[in-house]
Amino acid sequence: MARLIHSMIRVRDEGASVAFYAKAFGLAVAERVALEGFTLIYLSNAEQSFELELTVNHDRDRPYDLGDGYGHLAVSVADLDAEHARFVRDGLAPQPVRQLSLGERVVGRFFFVTDPDGYRIEVLQRGAPGRFL
Repeated sequence: MARLIHSMIRVRDEGASVAFYAKAFGLAVAERVALEGFTLIYLSNAEQSFELELTVNHDRDRPYDLGDGYGHLAVSVADLDAEHARFVRDGLAPQPVRQLSLGERVVGRFFFVTDPDGYRIEVLQRGAPGRFL
């Protein structure tokens, strides 16, 4: 059976991106591989084995065009309201907490935040119904 191991996004400023993901999600550099023309930075934390791979192309001098194909990354947290308050305190500019319902049934609670390169990250309440693990 296949197992997902990482997702890769391209970033322009390694320092800004590493700092954002550390502050927002407690991700730390697990490995950094500097190659000719680009650098790969693998971020992870003790919560899971899945990694976020940041690719920095050394010759990139303009923002990436995210187009209309990119959706978002998603992470789950134990206490959505506490995390939202922390994001606000830390100056990460999260969007307001939203609730998704089907009639009277709450399906999920979440907010979005955007990283320094414009990638959207959905932060979900852990333990909610559906795929919000």
